[in-house]
Amino acid sequence: MRIGVDAGGTFTDFVVLHDDGRLEVFKLRSNPRAPARVILEGLRRAAGLKPAAVVHGSTVATNALLERKGARTAFVTTAGFEDLVAIGRQNRAELYNLTPSPKHPLVGRELCFGVRERAHFDGAIAARPRASELRQLRDRLRRAKAESVAICFLHSYRNPANEQLAAKALAGLPVSCSHDVCPEFREYERASTTLLNAYVGPLMDAYLAELEAGFHEPIAILQSNGGFMTAAEARRHPVRTILSGPAGGVWGAVEMARLSGFERVLGFDMGGTSTDVSLSEGRPRETTEASVDGFPIRVPMLDIHTVGAGGGSIARVDEGGLLRVGPESAGSDPGPACYGAGTEATVTDAHVVLGRIAADQFLGGDMRIDVERAGAAVDRVAVRLGLDRTAAAEGILRVADANMERAIRVVSVERGHDPRDFVLTAFGGCGGLHACGVAEDLGIPTVLVPCHAGALSALGMLLADRVRDYAAGALGSTAIGERFEELETRALAEMPGAVLERSADSRYVGQSYELNVGWDAAGAGAAFHREHQRTYGYSNPERAVEIVTIRVRARIATPRPRIEAPRSAEAAARPGTRRAFVGGRWRKTPILRREQVPVAGQAGPALVLDYGATVLVLPGWLANMDNMGSLVLRRKE
Repeated sequence: MRIGVDAGGTFTDFVVLHDDGRLEVFKLRSNPRAPARVILEGLRRAAGLKPAAVVHGSTVATNALLERKGARTAFVTTAGFEDLVAIGRQNRAELYNLTPSPKHPLVGRELCFGVRERAHFDGAIAARPRASELRQLRDRLRRAKAESVAICFLHSYRNPANEQLAAKALAGLPVSCSHDVCPEFREYERASTTLLNAYVGPLMDAYLAELEAGFHEPIAILQSNGGFMTAAEARRHPVRTILSGPAGGVWGAVEMARLSGFERVLGFDMGGTSTDVSLSEGRPRETTEASVDGFPIRVPMLDIHTVGAGGGSIARVDEGGLLRVGPESAGSDPGPACYGAGTEATVTDAHVVLGRIAADQFLGGDMRIDVERAGAAVDRVAVRLGLDRTAAAEGILRVADANMERAIRVVSVERGHDPRDFVLTAFGGCGGLHACGVAEDLGIPTVLVPCHAGALSALGMLLADRVRDYAAGALGSTAIGERFEELETRALAEMPGAVLERSADSRYVGQSYELNVGWDAAGAGAAFHREHQRTYGYSNPERAVEIVTIRVRARIATPRPRIEAPRSAEAAARPGTRRAFVGGRWRKTPILRREQVPVAGQAGPALVLDYGATVLVLPGWLANMDNMGSLVLRRKE
């Protein structure tokens, strides 16, 4: 048995692959104060006494960073560079703002410590740290009450000897070293990545310890690059889990779209707290230049753009009388007003008011919602806007659509892609309710809503391979082949039997930015010129190319679950109807389950129900179900 677990802000999703190949899906309300408790409850319900392997998308590291609830972390660097994390790159995020709010670093100046040591740019050691100074450093850290330590010495990516000496002297404290976490040049990015690793490390370690104590089976953690790693690896490199949950959704969307015959995919994951969008052409796009909450993270991650627009996003009227939706979210506690505890109107409440979600529809009827409470919450917004309840609810949804449309433009139009050339693959609890509207705004002709869309991120975790990335700085090195072999030897020692993939961050001599291309010694230059032409619109084959960082990815494939179209005795039952506000007016709208979609297709308006998700087929659209159980929605001529 294999279990995929996605811990979201509102619900925690479980997808269980049983021994006979059958897939089971269920959801539990998340508990932000005790996330492990909910996961253990779900794992016991799913596995019982059977042995099971678990792949889990964790939000612990992400939440600790966003909420500033990480460990009290000290930053240890080369003497004279103690202000590195405060200075950063001095980039201006708001170019025309003359009085921007300063970005506060994760550690204050009182927790930054310098050590007199030095390595040259080529790795030659000029000065080693003295044992007496390292003993004093240990005492200073103890007096500062540091709970975790990040060590980042100058040029340690070329020679880690001095960092290793410092780490040995600080044995007994949780220590993250830059040569282990991010062995790449660019001092600030390397320091930031190492600092984030140390900041979230103790929380991740305690969280995994609680899970392993309560569930005596292997628990793997999904990485931000879409592959999973063991719990021991996650303890060592928790920074690689910052976008853990959304990465599962990207892989799930790409794989399900491929099974349905689509290669070019715009992933549209609208959950309870946020919406994650991505663009894929056959496989997910990756980046090593990601930034989360303003902090650069220099590890391979799927290229995902997130906005604060989800089912739990709170609607409010600002000081100027304008309607705003998000980024604040009601989360799982108290949740949207319709859940029975919250009082503020959310996107989900607007759908309830407009008849798109019924009282007994939620989670297959396992959770009843309070329609009157949702209406009262929307009424409070309507009064401030001077509108009636229906107009206010429609306004909330239109503002949310606009937020998500802008996010899709970021990953498509702003990067040279026409969204009309892609299929919009919608999933998450609310994705299907907004997909047609967002697609119409962007001119996208086709929408795909996969089977198990409400828990596709958890399903994507069952589609993930075990992956580990290795990197080494190579700027100025002439022995590239030997450096690759060193990384591959290390990779095979840690992951025997893995398939290895080489790539290199390359650039024209004189440039300050790189492109990652697959490495083949015979054709590496030509591959770089082609990628530069595709990305920037020009290339210069006569210009010299230099290698900045070499990378090796080790991959061990896992068996894929069998995906089949849903079948049930209800398929022959006659669809019902409900009065819903669709297309600008109240209509008698057909209500049917996914397996009831007729062979000839279901014309909009219609509501197609799933466990944990609903698909709204707008007027002018036609929905068909393919052999994989996915709904393919197309605009009618």
